[in-house]
Parts: sequence; structure tokens; C-alpha cells
Amino acid sequence: MTKTNELTKEEMLNMGGVELIFKVAAVGILVAILNQLLVRSGREDQAMMTTIAGLIVVFLMIIEQISYLFNTIKSIFNL
Repeated sequence: MTKTNELTKEEMLNMGGVELIFKVAAVGILVAILNQLLVRSGREDQAMMTTIAGLIVVFLMIIEQISYLFNTIKSIFNL
């Protein structure tokens, strides 16, 4: 890769970070609303499952970023 391509990729990852924050926030708000609706209707078990599903979705969204972090650390320390 050339220096220009790396800079473009880095800029895209920075913008992706902001997008990721908004996506995580949107999932959190949606899960919170669903959780409250389910608890108030007496479906505590389904509310718990909704919360767990939301956590799994958010975790799957950030796995790529965690992988990028570890690859960056490896390249910094030449591992």
C-alpha cells in the first residue's frame, strides 16, 4: 500500500469510529425501550433475553475494531 492509501484507510477508520458510536447508541436506546415495554407488561424473562440479545449485537459490531486494535499493537511492537 502506498502512503496515500494508508492515510485514506486511517481516515475511514476514524469516521467509522463515530458511526460505530452512533450505532451502539441506537441499539442501546432501542433495547432500553423494548426492555421497559416488556417489563411493564409483565414479561421480565423476555426483557432479559432482549437485553442479552442487544449485548450480543453490540459485541459483534465491535469485534472488527478490537481485531484492528490488536493488529495495530502487533505492528507497533513487531510481534
